[in-house]
Amino acid sequence: MFPFRNQTRTKKGLSLRVTGGQLGGRKLRVPKGDRVRPTSDRVRESVFARIGDLSGARVLDVFAGSGALAIEALSRGAQEAVLVERANAVVAVVRENLAQLDLEASSRVLRGDARSVLARLSASGERFDWIFLDPPYGAELLPEVLAQARDLLAAGGRIVLEASRRDPLPSHAGLAILDDRQYGDTRITRLVRETPGGNE
Repeated sequence: MFPFRNQTRTKKGLSLRVTGGQLGGRKLRVPKGDRVRPTSDRVRESVFARIGDLSGARVLDVFAGSGALAIEALSRGAQEAVLVERANAVVAVVRENLAQLDLEASSRVLRGDARSVLARLSASGERFDWIFLDPPYGAELLPEVLAQARDLLAAGGRIVLEASRRDPLPSHAGLAILDDRQYGDTRITRLVRETPGGNE
């Protein structure tokens, strides 16, 4: 885990804040324990500044943790967010964060292993404009998850991958890198699906 920055500690544990949009400044709970490595406020603010307009977008947040990335997207105009998490305790905190911000109508929380959930989404024909991937650092499943995420992109869609700057960029066949930046120990890579005639 990288050190928590721009985060506060409450009686219930660590908390984050939404950095922009209609919900800017609102606090979010973070699940207890070391199973979740939340993206710091500073990094999220920088990432979303580069993303720009999210009006009407469909967003998929895999390894959602506190749900901060999806909530940030909804705050900044996304139409719908689907959040994927495996652990029951973490899912409970995600649902609490969505409920306290009145985002339940514009979000879905899917519990289960990332690969299984992504396979179900693909089979049902769902597509997303933005897919956020924030897996455990060094996760061996990442190349497979990246390939699944690639196939869930809508035309012109993008993937935002968060990883450790110490980890090599995983295999990303069929995806082109738009930009790759470091924020302390964190590496943020934006990718787009390749097409025969060039990038989408």
